[in-house]
Amino acid sequence: MFFTYTGIRVSDLKRSLEFYKKKMGMKVILKGKMVHGGIYVHLKSKNSPQRLELNWYPLSNKYYTKWRRGEELDHLAFWSKDVRSDFSRLVGEGVQSAIQPFREGSYEIAFLKDPDGIWIELLGKAKRKN
Repeated sequence: MFFTYTGIRVSDLKRSLEFYKKKMGMKVILKGKMVHGGIYVHLKSKNSPQRLELNWYPLSNKYYTKWRRGEELDHLAFWSKDVRSDFSRLVGEGVQSAIQPFREGSYEIAFLKDPDGIWIELLGKAKRKN
């Protein structure tokens, strides 16, 4: 596994996009709507391999929380060659499960929590269905 990006929760997606694009010089490289209704946008600076993911959840979303300072760190993402295997191994080693592995498009995704409750995303290419 290797660290791939940081996801932060934003209260106003349009305002945050304007800030990171116009003020910080980042470019949008990926965006989409999550299966559960949230919206994500990946940004990248010109000479950096790191990405920043902005996450916005509507009021009706099951992952929506009332905005509080300190809630903006949404999760840390780690690329995995085998999400299900890494998830099972980590849970077996006592890491807290947050969301069981699931498929979203061509990706396999799962979430765990670190000792302080910060969400850790395992992300990898989904295996082809036979």
